[in-house]
Amino acid sequence: MNSAIESRAEPQQGLPLTNHNPWRTYFLLIAGSLLLTLGAVVMLMVALCTGFQMRRLYSEVLGRGLGKAVLRLCGIRVERHGAEPDGTQQSIFIANHTSTLDVFILLSLGLPRTRFFLKRKYRLIPPLAIIGHVVGVFFTPPQTQRLKRVRCFQNAERVLRNTGDSVFLSPEGTRITSGEIGPFNKGAFHLATNLRSPIIPIFIAIPKGINPGRGFSVKPGVVGVYFQAPIATTEWKLQDLQQNKTAIRNHFAEWNTRLRVK
Repeated sequence: MNSAIESRAEPQQGLPLTNHNPWRTYFLLIAGSLLLTLGAVVMLMVALCTGFQMRRLYSEVLGRGLGKAVLRLCGIRVERHGAEPDGTQQSIFIANHTSTLDVFILLSLGLPRTRFFLKRKYRLIPPLAIIGHVVGVFFTPPQTQRLKRVRCFQNAERVLRNTGDSVFLSPEGTRITSGEIGPFNKGAFHLATNLRSPIIPIFIAIPKGINPGRGFSVKPGVVGVYFQAPIATTEWKLQDLQQNKTAIRNHFAEWNTRLRVK
């Protein structure tokens, strides 16, 4: 993997939030931080007691419970639609990325045998650094550090090939709060091509009225998570990377028009 990871356009700015209660926002920020810290400590203790050998327990049980607890704190209920993976086949999960809530929604799904990509800057937040280390997150350098980013994806490919684990990453690379689907990076599609693993798209539909965007002003409500049919990659070739990336982004744009909750 060398030229597979492209630089992306500047992220779109978040929409302004209106009619939100600042006291609720402060409460959720403080309570959520405490809950995240507690979850990280519990996860680290369990990992130490099990010699860091039970990653699925840390991710699919403890991580899932943490994600659900944060969503419950925020008054968010997740409705799941479509056939969910059973973990018998290595897959590349991708999803749209519109909100701060996304990371907790994804944790709450308990995706089987799945690792995650997360921006390296979040490693500066101690609870996220602990959780990321325990569950085997790949921390990605920024787009401006191209060589380091390439090496990160190369390492991820080696780990995934050796373990057979699935992986989740957002092709948009950042939260896009304009209501549209942002530009896609190539990393997910390069991984899928090299590993010959199917891509499973997930569409996360958060109603505009409860979506905190890049902030924390979330309101109670229902979020829809739609599992789409797997997309085979066994015939994909690296020279078709741009074409395949564009085709799947077009699918997301269609789902966005059809599934987006106003």
